[in-house]
Amino acid sequence: MLLYLYPFLMGIIQGLTEFLPISSTGHLILFANFMNFPSDLSFDAFIHLGSFFAILVYYWKDLKELWGYKSFILISAIPGALAGLTLENIIESHFRSPEKVAFMLILMSLPMILGEKYGEKGKSIGNLTKTKALLIGCAQALALLPGTSRSGITISAGLLIGLKREEAAKFSFLAGAPLILGAGLYEGIELFKMEKIPYDVAIIGFSASAISSFLAIAFLLSFLRRHSLYGFVWYRILLALIILGVYLL
Repeated sequence: MLLYLYPFLMGIIQGLTEFLPISSTGHLILFANFMNFPSDLSFDAFIHLGSFFAILVYYWKDLKELWGYKSFILISAIPGALAGLTLENIIESHFRSPEKVAFMLILMSLPMILGEKYGEKGKSIGNLTKTKALLIGCAQALALLPGTSRSGITISAGLLIGLKREEAAKFSFLAGAPLILGAGLYEGIELFKMEKIPYDVAIIGFSASAISSFLAIAFLLSFLRRHSLYGFVWYRILLALIILGVYLL
């Protein structure tokens, strides 16, 4: 039973937290630690493919329009791809502890506060330039650190360069798609090549991630039309304090 329950829960957690600005990797590490399961970066990356699938489904009718932003999306993906290729082993070895997740949850709440406080929040994706897309990409590279949140750091960068909240979230999803796809395919091939996980278990994790990711996208876009990021900031800080209380006291 646990053979199927674990990937199902991991998929649900990953999907819900991938697009909400609260760090999917951080939550996966915390869940695995709490359940006393090994935290596997390869499986974490693979079930992110469910999130990529959710992006495709959610924006399917708009793909023709979104294709016009392909250069911005690719530019934003470059820094994260380079960081992933060069720093993955270091991050895997030194940054996947609950205490370090807690630290990054607090530290990377600061860009969200700055984005809300100083961002103009009046422009659309059509107002982006290649330079601004690259800046968002540089911010996205920081999401390799568990506890940061890819959506949180890129939405914050989008706000700081003047995007509306909903537009910043939309571009955040699109800018992350190439990295999610690349990492998921690479790690998925490695998983199956080394026979580290049965196919049925992988499908359960993927499916749970896809469904919960779709719901998270719909919720966040609706939420940001009326609300700020501050609620997520408080959640991150509270969670970090709980983690530090459990593991350090």
